[in-house]
Amino acid sequence: MNHRALTKLLIVGAVSVLIAPLLLAQSDEFPRTEYGHPDLQGTYTFRTITPLNRPKELEDLEVLTPEQAKDWEEFENRRQNRDLIDDSVGGAGYAPGVGSYNNFWYERGDQTIADRRTSLIYDPPNGRIPPVNAVGQERRAEFDQMVFEYAGPEAFPADVRCLVGYNAGPPMVPSGYNNNIQLIQTEDHIVILNEMVHTARIIRLDSEHHTRQLKWEGDSIAYWEGETLVVHTQNYYHDYETRLGMSHQAQITEHFTRIDADTLEYDFTVEDPLSWDQTWSAKLPMQSTADPLYEFACHEGNYGLVGILAGTRRYESMGLNSDGTPMSATGTVDTKEN
Repeated sequence: MNHRALTKLLIVGAVSVLIAPLLLAQSDEFPRTEYGHPDLQGTYTFRTITPLNRPKELEDLEVLTPEQAKDWEEFENRRQNRDLIDDSVGGAGYAPGVGSYNNFWYERGDQTIADRRTSLIYDPPNGRIPPVNAVGQERRAEFDQMVFEYAGPEAFPADVRCLVGYNAGPPMVPSGYNNNIQLIQTEDHIVILNEMVHTARIIRLDSEHHTRQLKWEGDSIAYWEGETLVVHTQNYYHDYETRLGMSHQAQITEHFTRIDADTLEYDFTVEDPLSWDQTWSAKLPMQSTADPLYEFACHEGNYGLVGILAGTRRYESMGLNSDGTPMSATGTVDTKEN
């Protein structure tokens, strides 16, 4: 072999060594949209049996071992099994005397998240929503009094009125069923369609909020930080949101990051000076699913609400509270925050 041929062979070999990692990196790179952004589109489920708040039984454990996780799953799946709850006694969040769906209809998830954390909340380190501050306690007391009096439609949480729904957010927190979303991207908008209450957030790609219009689900904008989609939401319409106890001054920052071909990491932080003196954060995986989203028709006509209010006015005419007890000016109501 002459020197020229040997030189060419060495050059080709050297170039191949340099190019091979680049080709490998390109083949492993997640897909991008035609606009150059990471492609996060698809239908995802975020159901899990891991709770938002760390349970008292696990307050000293941040992460479970595989064996502990299996035991916890068995315990929680049995505790929450609606078919095993006696209506006259209640349990697992259900008040005595209140019926519900058969367990078949629930879609709460039956496994912990992959890293086996004992709560979705990771900050504060105790894995629980911080204590409500004095302003928040006063606001909640006012709302509880409205509920006690059944003063009008405003006395019912937004989710009961089907205005915003349970797990739809922001932030999106797993609930009993319909823990599914579809994420759609265009050049200048992101759409998050929640199956629960059929909520669609149309989010513009922008660095600043250009509206002060108050909305039930807040005003959202989105921007990219590297490979992560960041969604910031503020300007909530409501002054009390029973699902998490947020006020109209709440600000939510959500992060969506693809961690593998089938999984998005969803990480959010809640800031609300009228509820908590510190921020709190949680994260969970969203898994790709081939299942379709279905229309969720909630309280069409809301006849139940009319009936509840009419029944309460009837009780008042009889000198009774809304629960049938003798009339009093104040009382304790069984809300999700009590």
